[in-house]
Amino acid sequence: MPRLFTGIELPEDIVRRLSMLRAGLNGAIWIDPDNYHITMRFVGDITDAQASHFADALADIRFDSFDLELSGLGSFGGNKPRSLWAAVKQSPALQLLQKAHERAARFAGLPPETRNFVPHITLARLRNVSPYAAAEYLAGHGGFFAPPFSVGRFVLFSSRPNQGGGPYLVEEGYPSWDMAFVEDDEAAA
Repeated sequence: MPRLFTGIELPEDIVRRLSMLRAGLNGAIWIDPDNYHITMRFVGDITDAQASHFADALADIRFDSFDLELSGLGSFGGNKPRSLWAAVKQSPALQLLQKAHERAARFAGLPPETRNFVPHITLARLRNVSPYAAAEYLAGHGGFFAPPFSVGRFVLFSSRPNQGGGPYLVEEGYPSWDMAFVEDDEAAA
């Protein structure tokens, strides 16, 4: 039974900037920079048939490439912080793409996602980190930003159960509509 999710990979320069944040917070279990991504739709453990239907529905998604930008850091968990993340600025194109991923999941017979989509990149899982320590780290690094980068594809990732934080394997890549034509032209040459 595959454990799947969809996401957007990050360019090397963005990964490098994010990896420089990996210090100064006791109790943080830092995610390997090779596993940084923006999750579009977590699916979890599903049957092979559902995985096949989901992959087919993802292949039908049409979108044009678009730019994203990171700005600031945050944490999930409130008084019991459980993860540290880099914020992705809201983008209408990203929201539309995420809704298309949700439709693909529903096509595959998966239940609807109940949480609101908060685009982010998980940097660390937090174990026994006080809210004060997390707040101090965020105050010291909260001005984080990165230049815009282009999104020309999304991918279907798999992971091993109970390995939160990777390693993640790209099962399939889905180029944007405008990038698909570029790839076709390059293959023909």
